[in-house]
Amino acid sequence: MRITPTRVLIVADDTVDSPELCDAVARRAAAGPCTFTLMVPAFVRGPRPMRDLRGEGYAEAEERLEAALPGLSMAAGELVVGVIGPHDPLAAVHDALTLLGFDEIMISMLLAGRSGWRRLELPRKVRALGVPVFEVVAAEPAMRRVVAAEDHGVTHVVAAAQPQLTHIPAASPAGPRPRSTRP
Repeated sequence: MRITPTRVLIVADDTVDSPELCDAVARRAAAGPCTFTLMVPAFVRGPRPMRDLRGEGYAEAEERLEAALPGLSMAAGELVVGVIGPHDPLAAVHDALTLLGFDEIMISMLLAGRSGWRRLELPRKVRALGVPVFEVVAAEPAMRRVVAAEDHGVTHVVAAAQPQLTHIPAASPAGPRPRSTRP
């Protein structure tokens, strides 16, 4: 009998190449057969038109995606597919679930006081879509982790705290449904 691997969607932005996310992917891969797709939303930063999908936000998302895929693929033990989603992370997850179908969602965010996604209640809203959600909490934005030292050409990597991985089951089909899945 052939076992179908669980399809896991990873949603990350500032924490996309964090050691906490790599550790969470490695632990999930070790727990059972699965495939991973990394989605980085192309945020529109500043007063640019929302329809500018290939603007600066898209280019930044593409850079973060390309930087993170090798480490996540190594952690997963197989190739991780990367995609760039719309700027709205909830809409991006909804579209991915509708178009590609995933069994689990892994949302990587910053600590509570620093996470815009937590302020938007993204994990709760994604759970309301009826899919299990794993929250990965990173100590700081990934781009600030590596500090190049001018002395002796050494690169120092800032150590991160033990990752926090929380699994909360999807909302019960019999439970209350949200009025809207969009923020």
